[in-house]
Amino acid sequence: MIPVRSFSGKKVAIFGLGGSGLATAKALLSGGAELTAFDDSPDSVEDARGQGVPTADLRSIEWTDLSALVLAPGVPLTHPKPHWTATLANDAGVPIIGDVELFARERRAFGPTAPFIAITGTNGKSTTTALIAHMLRQAGKDVQMGGNIGRAVLTLDPPVEGRHYVVECSSYQIDLAPSLDPTIGIHLNVTPDHLDRHGTIENYAAIKAQLVAGSDYAIIGVDDDYGRRLADALVEEGREPLRISTTQHLGTGLFADGSDIVLALGPDRRVIASLDGVGSLRGLHNAQNAMAAIGVCLRLGLDEDTIREGLMSFPGLAHRMEQVARIGETLFINDSKATNAEAAAPALSSFDQVRWIAGGLPKAGGIDALSHLFERIQKAYLIGEAAPIFASALGDQVRYEISDTLDVAVRHAARDAEEAGGGIVLLSPACASFDQFRNFEVRGDAFRAAVQALPGAEPIGGDVP
Repeated sequence: MIPVRSFSGKKVAIFGLGGSGLATAKALLSGGAELTAFDDSPDSVEDARGQGVPTADLRSIEWTDLSALVLAPGVPLTHPKPHWTATLANDAGVPIIGDVELFARERRAFGPTAPFIAITGTNGKSTTTALIAHMLRQAGKDVQMGGNIGRAVLTLDPPVEGRHYVVECSSYQIDLAPSLDPTIGIHLNVTPDHLDRHGTIENYAAIKAQLVAGSDYAIIGVDDDYGRRLADALVEEGREPLRISTTQHLGTGLFADGSDIVLALGPDRRVIASLDGVGSLRGLHNAQNAMAAIGVCLRLGLDEDTIREGLMSFPGLAHRMEQVARIGETLFINDSKATNAEAAAPALSSFDQVRWIAGGLPKAGGIDALSHLFERIQKAYLIGEAAPIFASALGDQVRYEISDTLDVAVRHAARDAEEAGGGIVLLSPACASFDQFRNFEVRGDAFRAAVQALPGAEPIGGDVP
């Protein structure tokens, strides 16, 4: 745990007592804050009280006495409307912050030499975070990984010299971290997402941009307009971001040329690594993730042999192009993390023909952005609320059935693949999970379980070959 000493002796309110909120409450108490915590869920309040966290209805406290309101990331700050605690804080002039902000303050105060790598992006940030942490560990570094992936950031070990922090940051967390100042900030990409929380794509992109705005060194994906404009804006400020691209050969930066990653420094260009044969990093989306990680490692002084060894040994993450089982000549792949069309595109692009399980809670734009990949789909098995919407989008271009539920889709896809002599069955939903599952992890686990329960299934680990 990282004790939050920057609020020692000060009155602080915290709202939201889920996993990260409860961890934040304990970190504040450990650092000597005078804390009052609350949640809209009576069960969460009772659980926190049982763990020694002081609780009270925040509507009954004196807000002008507070030094800060700490919100859990999932609590609405501005859209669709501010949570009632945010309204009370704004009316009283109380700063509203989150756990990443508390971490940033503690690092500045008590471990400013500890490298802090922060990663954001609509897609790819979890893989990039895990890959960077893996490569640094392989190089013998003391590494702490957390934030929006795995452990809540304040449950990590305290900052000390030489300890490297690799922290995934969601837009929710960045919005609550006004003084975020990573040693290296990574901005991968922006596509429409979380607009119910941020209002517009422009506001969403501006929040994402804050992560690199406060960084000492910026790595920016320039394959979308938002990234290109952000990189140009930093140059106008006199900074030199590292640009990365999967679609263009850059004059300066890192770019993908087939499976090769090329480092360009003006006229000097050389292949710094190849992803050929790295199953956990197949596809252009993973080339972008790899380039971001390579950029971090180069900046931190790792030699190129160590960088290549780290890439080759990366095991990948669950629910991201994860192969879960074979039945004869049929391979089943769990890409449940693909919660929008843009995230599903890399998986569909990776195979010539696929039986595609898709659907869930639809997001803006549906699957129109995937129309150029429809020819790769042998048949679609549509589930959840999005099923009729996706069926309309597929029209007569792709054979499909409305399976409704994931278990039915798995059985029918497996049957059809067996009759055809094998192939790829891919769960890459292009949707949120919340209509039928608590989160994408639960959805992916359900897919894995359904596949491995099929007659003749041979569970396998690792990444897609």
